[in-house]
Amino acid sequence: MASGHEWDGLVRIWEETDAPEGCTVEIIEGIVAVAPPSSNAHNDIADLVHRSLYEVIPENRGIYQTLGTAVPSRIGLYNPDLAVAPRQVLRAEPGHHIPAAAAEPVVEITSKSNAANDRIKKAAGYAQAGVPLCLLIDGWAPGGPTITLYGEPHRNVCRVLDAGRSGDRIQLPEPFGLALDTGEFPDD
Repeated sequence: MASGHEWDGLVRIWEETDAPEGCTVEIIEGIVAVAPPSSNAHNDIADLVHRSLYEVIPENRGIYQTLGTAVPSRIGLYNPDLAVAPRQVLRAEPGHHIPAAAAEPVVEITSKSNAANDRIKKAAGYAQAGVPLCLLIDGWAPGGPTITLYGEPHRNVCRVLDAGRSGDRIQLPEPFGLALDTGEFPDD
């Protein structure tokens, strides 16, 4: 874990990094990383998930595409593809990020350049932070595209609540109660 001074310095670098338009800046295990813009297929998947979630989220929550989620215990500040969070948390937190544990769910859609980080490092960070639900849409999985819903975080791991291949339905538990149809997801 980073000291308060080290963490503050990393967050300042994250906030001040002037990345090219469309690029994403994150801190992953203490390293500031810049990812290239997402593909059209990636953005299409994010939109389909976004639309499905809006049908079931409570009125006091929003769906955010550029919301930083902080995991100081893993020296991480991630920008999930989608994060559902209570509006009151965003209004109470100054700056450009919230504690990761306030988001439920977070959605990560892998790209070729970031698949390993999303699958391993960020998943462990979300688990350690206590994020209740994490949906990983992995178009770059070694055996072909997969969808995995993680939950019940304990230390650095989460339990797999539901999993399938691209095209399957994935069940998000209450308060969402959503059977997410991944049949329309394009190949990335």
